[in-house]
Amino acid sequence: MKKIQSTCNYCAIDCNLDFYVEDNRVVKAVPTKGYPVNDGFCCIKGLSLDKQQKTVKPNSLPKIRQEDGSFRTVSWEEGFKHVADKLKELQEKYGQESVAGISTGQLTLEEFAIFGHVMRNFLQANVDGNTRLCMATAVVAHKQSYGFDAPGYTLQDLELSDTIIFIGSNPVVAHPILWGRVRQNQVPGHKVIVIDPRKSETAMNADYWYGLKWRSDLLLLYAVANQLIEKDYLDHEFIQEHTEKFQEFRDFVKDYTLERATEGTGLSREQILELVELIHQGKRVSFWWTMGVNQGYEAVRTAQAIINLALMTGNIGKPGTGANSITGQCNAMGSRAYSNTAVFYGGGDFANPARRERIAQVLGVDEEMLAKKPTKTYNQIIEGINAGEIKGLWILCTNPRHSWVNNETFASAAKKLELFVVQDIYDSIESAEDCTVFFPVVPGLKKEGTYINLERRLSAMRPVLARGENEISDYEAVLGVGKALGMGDALKGWETPRDCFNLMRECSRNMPCDITGITWEALENSHGIQWPYPEGREEELSGDQRRLYEDGNFFTPSKKAQFLFEEVRENPLPRTEEFPYVLNTGRGSVGQWHTQSRTREVKFVEDVSVKKAYLYMNTDLARENQIQEMDEIKVFSANGQSAVFAVKVTDHVQYEELYAPIHYIECNKLTPSIYDPYSKEPSYKATPVRFSKG
Repeated sequence: MKKIQSTCNYCAIDCNLDFYVEDNRVVKAVPTKGYPVNDGFCCIKGLSLDKQQKTVKPNSLPKIRQEDGSFRTVSWEEGFKHVADKLKELQEKYGQESVAGISTGQLTLEEFAIFGHVMRNFLQANVDGNTRLCMATAVVAHKQSYGFDAPGYTLQDLELSDTIIFIGSNPVVAHPILWGRVRQNQVPGHKVIVIDPRKSETAMNADYWYGLKWRSDLLLLYAVANQLIEKDYLDHEFIQEHTEKFQEFRDFVKDYTLERATEGTGLSREQILELVELIHQGKRVSFWWTMGVNQGYEAVRTAQAIINLALMTGNIGKPGTGANSITGQCNAMGSRAYSNTAVFYGGGDFANPARRERIAQVLGVDEEMLAKKPTKTYNQIIEGINAGEIKGLWILCTNPRHSWVNNETFASAAKKLELFVVQDIYDSIESAEDCTVFFPVVPGLKKEGTYINLERRLSAMRPVLARGENEISDYEAVLGVGKALGMGDALKGWETPRDCFNLMRECSRNMPCDITGITWEALENSHGIQWPYPEGREEELSGDQRRLYEDGNFFTPSKKAQFLFEEVRENPLPRTEEFPYVLNTGRGSVGQWHTQSRTREVKFVEDVSVKKAYLYMNTDLARENQIQEMDEIKVFSANGQSAVFAVKVTDHVQYEELYAPIHYIECNKLTPSIYDPYSKEPSYKATPVRFSKG
């Protein structure tokens, strides 16, 4: 029996597991003991990875839709040629930007890179990822405040912090291994604080819960900052030596009084002052945020308001501290740094002459071949399709018909495409219903590559099972289309994922995310390695847990962090008499994952999951409307759509709020096409709605 260590490719923790394999079958999967992220533990999703060895496909060959609507199965060579010819035809007819791609946070670093090389460099097309749906806000906040997309923490900080504050974050359900680190915290008298409109599973397990009104978090954070300043609960030395624009921030927050915050957040004066004192009393305060912050119409400034609190109190760069974004998907950070979409490989501006010269040199191509500008964003791609400007779309490992905000707009877009390539493990996902080409690819158990988790740790995915006849990986599918496009020498050095990894290492040289000291071989059977890890400093940086900013230096030109702020915006889609309630969205259970494409095949998850869309309603609101547990209601959204949900009655949501899990397509049928102005991340969390019974 062989033991093969590999990486779980569900969430951003990137647990490692030992797969015991016999006769090309996984006998058991055991979380890797000693791995610094999960150390012998794993959630139910990771433990179920062995179920994907039984993934059923009607065929391992691609299929092309015929004029009568039926599909014809073809060889891979014919599939590659068909897609390549169609991409070239559309560009010749409608222009370079008439084709686009959408990827995901679940591909490997190498798969992002080659897709970016084929689509962004060679074809000069636009490619965004569904990391736009979860992490774009944190990315922009980091870049503007720190000078680079560089979250500085390590997961060990959860065990070292004496004051842990979760804002719009529910790790008990969304990141159970992260929550396990909280439970391992042995700091005497440590406190867990949750700021969230819903009494989430994490709030139920916290010492303090501040149940503020929906989308009032920025107002609260500014008021807290004002109180910290008024009471002089500041780290003046850190502010002076390591930050800029604090005086302007001090003047700005004076208008955010306790009275204003009390009225706007629904919290009492005493609660807000209590929170201020808890922050002040903490010696090692850590702030943690995720989708409750990121998915909003003023999300970047909200994330930066959290960063501001950490900066002004000196809670950054030290053990147990930080303003820490919790990533959603397993390789969202790999997507951010190596997809060639918003930044060049390894970071850097597409217009920077030095970076252009360096990337061209590493890739061995003419500088003119490189992408000239950041990609059009996800919403611009969908809007471009519906406007008739984009005629071809290639999606990888994602299901936007289900997950895209206001998802009927994607349903409409899919029907307008002349070429719609869906590349996935399953042909049963909703997005495949209208595809013109389907590329079946293997799951993670059968491919190799690299992942980067939420604390900047690179880990190895290595093949656990041998492939069957005609089975290929996402990497090989993109490479095949690239060859069929006639890229020729532009694909030299891209022959395998290992070759690609070596190219990306060189692209990262001297950048903040430098990984030149990491080799493909060193990641195998390892503890993972956090970036930065530049060549020549391997011995110095050999520890399993490393954080950034310990020296107080950031990645801005001045090496100082920036206080960034802006007036609280008026809600662009407020409640009205017609739509008097608010729909909030989020995770439903530990076992379910996103659109359930993968977890629905895990029997013990499926057995305990509710089969139809449901939402949570406040007990008093249900009683007033004579609604009983699991009664069905029709919910009407301000976006013009409606959907039917079963009702779960609870005291854990506010009277005017409904909360729906994202795992059902009905959920994002109702969310609005509203985005943060800086990150372009959708505002999933506060949709005005009304409902009727029966």
